[in-house]
Amino acid sequence: MTGRDAGIRDTAAVVRVRAEGEVGEEALAYTRSKIDAVMSRPGLPAVTGEVRIAKAAAHHAGHPWSAVADLRVGRTVVVVHAQEATSQEVTDRLQDRLRRQLERAAHGGDAARPVSPPWRGRQQAGGPAGRGAGQQDTRSE
Repeated sequence: MTGRDAGIRDTAAVVRVRAEGEVGEEALAYTRSKIDAVMSRPGLPAVTGEVRIAKAAAHHAGHPWSAVADLRVGRTVVVVHAQEATSQEVTDRLQDRLRRQLERAAHGGDAARPVSPPWRGRQQAGGPAGRGAGQQDTRSE
């Protein structure tokens, strides 16, 4: 499949929007506007990457429209996929998923929080950590 470039924006976010297959200019403009809306969020680190929207050649496919965003947000890689029946639906779903992922990437997400290992006193889900946190040593010496 060949793709065509829909343009690059020269802002803090440099994201290329590409169309693959039989994607009309209206669908491409709608996708571009939705992606620009997500990227204009204040406080977002530098974003680079590419968004691709495609229509399957098979007419019998249940969800012929697909979209993929492959972005780098600061030092975090964000990949978002969506498949729907129409170009507007796939763009809206991609925008929602992308907004959530960018929010997570901008705030560090759960993976960025430092977690101490259990042997350093990390609290367990059910109560105090290990021995020494309210337990006495009953061994005789």
